[in-house]
Amino acid sequence: MPEFLASGVELGFSGSSAPSTRCTSDHFQKSRVEVMDDKPGPGPLSETSEFLFSFGVIADIQYADLEDGYNFQGNRRRYYRHSLLHLQGAIEHWNTEGSPPRCVLQLGDIIDGYNAQYKASEKSLELVMNTFQMLKVPVHHTWGNHEFYNFSRNYLTNSKLNTKFLEDQIVHHPETVPSENYYAYHFVPFPQFRFILLDAYDLSVLGVDQSSAKYQQCLKILKGHNPNSELNSPQGLSEPQFVQFNGGFSQEQLNWLNEVLTFSDTNQEKVVIVSHLPIYPEASDSVCLAWNYRDALAVIWSHRCVVCFFAGHTHDGGYSEDPFGVHHVNLEGVIETAPDSQAFGTVYVYPDKMMLKGRGRVPDRIMNYKRESAFRC
Repeated sequence: MPEFLASGVELGFSGSSAPSTRCTSDHFQKSRVEVMDDKPGPGPLSETSEFLFSFGVIADIQYADLEDGYNFQGNRRRYYRHSLLHLQGAIEHWNTEGSPPRCVLQLGDIIDGYNAQYKASEKSLELVMNTFQMLKVPVHHTWGNHEFYNFSRNYLTNSKLNTKFLEDQIVHHPETVPSENYYAYHFVPFPQFRFILLDAYDLSVLGVDQSSAKYQQCLKILKGHNPNSELNSPQGLSEPQFVQFNGGFSQEQLNWLNEVLTFSDTNQEKVVIVSHLPIYPEASDSVCLAWNYRDALAVIWSHRCVVCFFAGHTHDGGYSEDPFGVHHVNLEGVIETAPDSQAFGTVYVYPDKMMLKGRGRVPDRIMNYKRESAFRC
């Protein structure tokens, strides 16, 4: 989630003239359709097709050992301590489901940037990771801006937040092996379904050594689109996603994604893509998008296999189906979820659709596959 709260210029506005950049807007609120209002018991039923498997989703936990606070604009309450209790509740739910999920997708921002300010980053991460250890199924961790407010990329690579060891390796297809230059991989939770985890901060000035060529390259990209002295400000920008709390995908990573999707097309797989940053404007406020979201969409739209794209970052959530039948789901953030509610979901997968069963302020959704590539058992 974009943040204006940590130490120094790098993460914060100062003064009352800062523009509002809350990641929500009317245009995607209109696209939110709560399709199963009755919220039935565990696991939706489908009369038309056979249930295959499920997976859990949760986003923007942003735990910190702090009293409740507010976002920068002062209009959204944040429950820093209670976010851990929300996580515990989600894990208890997944652990007790009659048919447990194959895995859980953690969509980034696992601890809050405030931890760095209070020198509590490692302690808070350990507490959240110990909570995740109670989960009886694998969890795949995505990296967001708050990971980089707290840790360097090198630290994250050698931490428990690196779940690349869970990746699938396709025999005789070396082109589908990701580079070590970015944090991305793919895995198969169920036959004929491939999940791809992307690194939305592959291009970023966050978490990178400022003396490195990569930092200078990314700073040049950012300043080329954002002339503001405060690089977290989208004020006056024609492309407001070019702010410091966002990032982008390198051409190397996009080329790799293209190779994996080509393999999935050839083998008639269904693909779910995971990223901290959203890439589809109709599902997100433009200030929350990945820098080069159009490039990512161009790759995805050149293939038939992608059915869903899950992201976090916006806190308010969002949803839209794009013209190519890809469902873009931005999950509501745990950090801004009141103690008497919840914010997680379980996605139930069928041969012809996915059904998101939301908890608390996460709405239910039915996501049908595009007809020309409907999965056949």
